[in-house]
Amino acid sequence: MDLILKNCKLVDKTEEYNIGISHGKICKITKQELKGDEILDIKSNYVFPGFIDPHVHFRDPGLTQKEDFKSGSEAAAYGGFTTVIDMPNTLPKTNTYKSLKEKMKIAEEKSKVNFYLQAGHNDLDEMKRMMELNPISFKIFMDLEDDDSLEEIFHNLKILKQETSYNGLVACHCEKKNIVQEETERLKNSNDPIDYTYARPSISEDESVKQTIELASKNNLRLHICHLSTRNALNIARENNISYEFTPHHLLLDRDAYNEYGTLVKTNPPLRSKDEKIQISDIDEHTIIGTDHAPHTLAEKNKGVFDSSPGIPNIENVVSLLLTEVNKGNLDLKLIPKILSTNAAKVFDLKNKGEIAIGKDADFTIVDLNKKGKFDIETFKTKGKYSPFNGWEYSGKAVTTIVNGKIVYKE
Repeated sequence: MDLILKNCKLVDKTEEYNIGISHGKICKITKQELKGDEILDIKSNYVFPGFIDPHVHFRDPGLTQKEDFKSGSEAAAYGGFTTVIDMPNTLPKTNTYKSLKEKMKIAEEKSKVNFYLQAGHNDLDEMKRMMELNPISFKIFMDLEDDDSLEEIFHNLKILKQETSYNGLVACHCEKKNIVQEETERLKNSNDPIDYTYARPSISEDESVKQTIELASKNNLRLHICHLSTRNALNIARENNISYEFTPHHLLLDRDAYNEYGTLVKTNPPLRSKDEKIQISDIDEHTIIGTDHAPHTLAEKNKGVFDSSPGIPNIENVVSLLLTEVNKGNLDLKLIPKILSTNAAKVFDLKNKGEIAIGKDADFTIVDLNKKGKFDIETFKTKGKYSPFNGWEYSGKAVTTIVNGKIVYKE
């Protein structure tokens, strides 16, 4: 065996186990002593299936002043993630065969962790060509499309599913374009950062979620809702058995944060009011955590209410934020592998990931529940040097990240 993980705590076991790894796969899980080329003593810390972030913006190519696949994947490893799914809104957009192939080449050369790419929609012929490269899903920014365009996009995806290997999974950013346009026009002269949340109100997300579910159902597509932020939208998703993800900022911040951090916390969808927003208590066994890691330069974040770039870098702090909630008694430790790994692996059909079992990929996130500290943005690997969580105290941290049997980060 290439690597032995010794003295591992597993959330579903009472005793400690040793895990054997060979050729990037899990080959032994036993209480017996194992021998191998390298032995890593886990020292009774928890070992989880490698964490999967289904929503990152690594900005490569074309926007690498904000992030690139090297810095982004290093940040992922530092934060405890072994797999990331990158979004298509780069320059050029990842919505052609040529751009998808080029991004794959960039990621293969630079990435320290496993990666998959979402594709943007295009005309049917171009999407058929893209399917030769097996994008993990298609991404639709509902807030950028009118109703007629959305009908056409979803119809084309239906045909794509019928005529190619496309599995029918579509990931959607849900905000209603006409509502956002009307409210933004009304507030466009505001100098108060909190008005950004009124320009993209909760009803725009709730109505968009309803519309997306109808379109996906009509066209026999599988739907995943990105960065769901309102309690109403959550109820709609659950009633219709739709997968969804929560971000750390929507869980832990509310719109009052605009008064403290200004446009640094500008994001789409925006932070919600206390009575509308999702809470830590809304996390259940079906939840997925997606960071929507979306770094910008500080100059881009400080251009005023409507000209500043929306997005918050999150991939290095979310694990500690959630473990802190575990230590506070607000979150069950047994939910951690589900919300950070297993559920995303199921939704995105990553058959060899999301579980510690014989034959699965040897991706692991090792967590010290007792590790305490304060977030310091200066120590982060991301190029996005800002965070509303900077200076927050945490209790619990990812201390080792193993990708395909190789240690890529160790504290």
